[in-house]
Amino acid sequence: MDEIAFQVQRDEESGFLVASWDGPHGSGGITTQGEDLRDLQQQVMEAVSVHFDGEETPRRIRLHFVNDAILVPA
Repeated sequence: MDEIAFQVQRDEESGFLVASWDGPHGSGGITTQGEDLRDLQQQVMEAVSVHFDGEETPRRIRLHFVNDAILVPA
C-alpha cells in the first residue's frame, strides 16, 4: 500500500485530536488520539506499525484535518 489517509477531528468533550482510518473493503481500521499534534503523530505512527506487517506498511501517512467552519450571525 502506497498511502493511507487518516481523518482528524477534535473531540469536543476531551479536546483531544482523534485520527481514524477505515481499511478497504471492511478489513478493519485504526483509530487513535493525542493531546496535541505532536502526540497524535506519535500515536498514529505507532498504531500503523502495529497494524501492518513489514512490506504491507504504507510508505506515506496523510493526516486530513476535518474542520467545519461555524458562522454565528450577529
